[in-house]
Amino acid sequence: MKNTAFTKFHEDMGAKIVAFAGYNMPVTFEGINVEHETVRNGVGVFDVSHMGEFWAKGPKAFEFVQTVSTNDVSKLTDGKVQYTCFPNGKGGIVDDLLVYRINEETYLLVVNAANIDKDWAWCVSQNTMGAELYNASDEIAQLAVQGPKALEAMQKLTSEPITDMEYYTFKKLSLAGVEDVILSTTGYTGSGGCEVYMSNADAEKIYRAVLEAGEEYSIKPIGLAARDTLRLEMGFCLYGNDINDTTSPIEAGLGWITKFADGNDFIDRDFLAAQKEEGPSRRLRGFVMIDKGIPRQHYEICTAEGEVIGEVTSGTMAPSLKKAIGMGYINTGFNKFDSDVYIKVRNKLLKAQIVRLPFYKN
Repeated sequence: MKNTAFTKFHEDMGAKIVAFAGYNMPVTFEGINVEHETVRNGVGVFDVSHMGEFWAKGPKAFEFVQTVSTNDVSKLTDGKVQYTCFPNGKGGIVDDLLVYRINEETYLLVVNAANIDKDWAWCVSQNTMGAELYNASDEIAQLAVQGPKALEAMQKLTSEPITDMEYYTFKKLSLAGVEDVILSTTGYTGSGGCEVYMSNADAEKIYRAVLEAGEEYSIKPIGLAARDTLRLEMGFCLYGNDINDTTSPIEAGLGWITKFADGNDFIDRDFLAAQKEEGPSRRLRGFVMIDKGIPRQHYEICTAEGEVIGEVTSGTMAPSLKKAIGMGYINTGFNKFDSDVYIKVRNKLLKAQIVRLPFYKN
């Protein structure tokens, strides 16, 4: 297992460390509910250094990123970020990712930790146009400073104005006396905040500064467990659970990042356009439990008569809602909003209702 630049801090803070995506990562510090509410109401800091970072540079960089991702990169301008996915040539998803446009010939692609090797191999194999690609994953540390007080706290560390930054934008700035840090108004919690990219050599200095700057806002370190409950309350997909190589972005409700504009000739474009036109045979839906019980990945979703019509992909007890919630793929004809479905838990059919996402509305 690899360590991140922050592992020693996590151990000193008493984190419960688990193996995740090849790294020793903190799953909890104080407990899921406390950490979850810290981010919803104040500010928490996650170590997300296990994420992967690829650079695409040169005259062919735009063509490369436009080809391998479903969103329309031509809509990006310098300082903007885009959520997108890599289609796999078979109607599925290699990974979901963020694309940062530094300039017209420089893009930063941020991918999921568990998929770094797979994603890199995929990018290299699809680079027929000759973009300059570089895998910087082992050189970059990353913090997600999340919550309604996050930007206010981080403003103390830079003279560059950041509290008024638009969602999904970034700046390269000096933070805590460290030059060329990337700060982006992104994150996977739905409570605002930023993500901060730095070299491993600067990680300790910046982490100490972040904790000090956030002290008056009662900042706390947050683990992977609360990261999962926070993203699920927002209905955000988790690769390996809600999306994978067998799920299409249309099925997954990611049609909004699948753009069929003229000139956007990405991998699987024709297949996905046809699927959007015809309608998929199943869709990812959110549901709230009515009967008492917690849905878990791979539980069957059924009709009242017990006919299997789908499968749970993610589920939890939502700390902000005090309700059990989940997501899963449900066959067309059974997945209308506000209709009832049944989750099979230990051979019992427990009633749930299909709802529109997100579950949590700030």
